[in-house]
This record gives sequence, C-alpha cells and structure tokens, in this order.
Amino acid sequence: MKGDCILPHYNTLAASVIINCEKKKQTLIDFDKSLRLIGKGRSAFVFRIKNTKKAMKVFFPEHIHIAKEEAAIYRKIQHIQYYPTLHEAGPNYLVIDYIDGHTLFDCLTCGIPISEDKIREIDDALQLAKQEGLNPSDIHLRNIFITSKKEIKIIDVARFRQTKACEQWNDLKNAFYRYYTKAFFPKKIPVFILNLIAGIYKKKNSFRTKKLNTFLALFYGFL
Repeated sequence: MKGDCILPHYNTLAASVIINCEKKKQTLIDFDKSLRLIGKGRSAFVFRIKNTKKAMKVFFPEHIHIAKEEAAIYRKIQHIQYYPTLHEAGPNYLVIDYIDGHTLFDCLTCGIPISEDKIREIDDALQLAKQEGLNPSDIHLRNIFITSKKEIKIIDVARFRQTKACEQWNDLKNAFYRYYTKAFFPKKIPVFILNLIAGIYKKKNSFRTKKLNTFLALFYGFL
C-alpha cells in the first residue's frame, strides 16, 4: 500500500503504454518506469505495477472493446474467491490482482504436480460462474493459476458471456483423468511439444477423433 501513494494514477500509467500495430503485429514501444512487462496475450500486454500486488492489462488498439466486456464480467464474479479482484477499469485497460504462482502450463513444463483436488476446484470455480449466468469459455492452461498459497485463480474471462458451447475445459479435464493421472505419463513436457500439440488442437479438422481431442487438450496452452 505504501508504494501506491507515489505512483501515477492508473489512467496515466495506461496512457504511457505506447503500442505500434503494423500488419497485425503489436510492438511495445514505451511504458512508464513504474510498470514491468510480465506477458503478452492475443489482445493485450500485461504489466506488474511495481511496489504493489496489482497487474495492469493494456489492450491493443484494435481490441480495446474487450476491456469493457471483461470488466463487466469481473464485476459479476467479484464475490467468487477463484477470480482476481478488479481494482479499476478504463477504456483500454484493467487493473486486477497480481497473481504470484504458476499457470497449469508452467506446471507441465516445470514438472510441478497437478492434483485431482485442483481439478475439482477449477470445476467449482467454473460452476460458480455459471450460476451467475455466465458461460465460461476459452479455458486453457495459461489462464489457470495455482498460486504460491496453493489456491486456484482464473484470469482472462472476456469470453465468459459467449453463447456457443465451449468444450475446452471438458477436454482438458478428460485428458487429465485419462492420461495425466497414469503412472507412465510424463509429468514434465517440453514447451515446444506443448505448443506443437496446442496448434494441432486448435485446427478444426474433421478427421480428429474425440479421443485425440481429449489427449491434445492436455497440451492446450495457447494465449
């Protein structure tokens, strides 16, 4: 809290983020020294606000409409412990809790065990969101965290109001029980293999069977 007092206002921090968009490629040009870049997704750059436990998500110019949608969804689920607190939302940014921990993708690449209890907690988190009239979608390995306190946190909820059915979490869960829990299945997977199989999973090829679908889902780690 002490560090917050000397920081620029959130909208000033967001305005300091300069993004160049050319040929569908986004390049980060500049940002305030109070920010530390921690990630890039399909629609935004993500920063940790230094000396705080908060993160700022600044959307690419062509995706700023997502900021309003994601903020509205976060507000509906603020009472659910499995989702981060939304501290502020602007026209092109969100400020949420900084999550200290590992994504499920990290767990697979580092060999950190994922327990059945955590899978059940994720199920609970998604079910609670459904009870709020939402349709959790686009659930993948990089937006589910196991925190340093061994808690589950889910981020990137912008697609939780889409109407079409999304089977990604069911596929991941099926793969966990069918493959990951078996003694012979490797608990540490190289990043390039995860990304390769993720690419295959995303292709909507008609020849792909349900069994392959669930197997590939375990490696579904795209951003």
